[in-house]
Amino acid sequence: MGKKKHKEINQPEEVDFEEKPEYVEWGPKEVVDTILAEDKVLVWKGFEQVYESGYFGKQLGDRLELALVEALLLLKRSRIRVLQGDKPITSEQLFTHATSLDKRFPEKYRVYEDLRERGLLVRTGFKFGCDFRVYERGVQLKKGPKSAKEHTKWIVFCVPEDYTMSFQELSRSVRLAHNIRARMLWAIVDNEGDCTFYAITRHKP
Repeated sequence: MGKKKHKEINQPEEVDFEEKPEYVEWGPKEVVDTILAEDKVLVWKGFEQVYESGYFGKQLGDRLELALVEALLLLKRSRIRVLQGDKPITSEQLFTHATSLDKRFPEKYRVYEDLRERGLLVRTGFKFGCDFRVYERGVQLKKGPKSAKEHTKWIVFCVPEDYTMSFQELSRSVRLAHNIRARMLWAIVDNEGDCTFYAITRHKP
């Protein structure tokens, strides 16, 4: 008889992050002007004040591109001013604009804000097929070879509390995280805006 195959079980486990550190304002106090460009925000002058200090955005030549979640957080912290045409917009207006483009934006922004308030380094996860990739505190992003600690520690999917999924979807997300040697987290956002993080791990009975 052949060897019996064991089925893998995806088991959720609530993640208890370390206590949130007290928020500390970083870098210069100067407010940087930015331009809203549909699904991103562009910074042409003074972008090093938000890029190097807080690891926001992606530098492309002589400009910095901010994802809308990044821009909204910086706008709420009074680090940038967002111009639509030649007029500044409020954080509420930017939130409304982003939600009109992506109905999942409210959950994604709330999770992004929560993770950043915990002092974690958070980057968008488009190329990994997830919402965010998250690094341990103190990690400095760099090019070239990386130590184990410098690699992505978690990939995060953001969903509302009434979200339902198939076992196939859950299994695919776990395999995705396993392939890049990260842990997979489901970030559940309830109706009050509170976030609960669940790690889904693989166990073989």
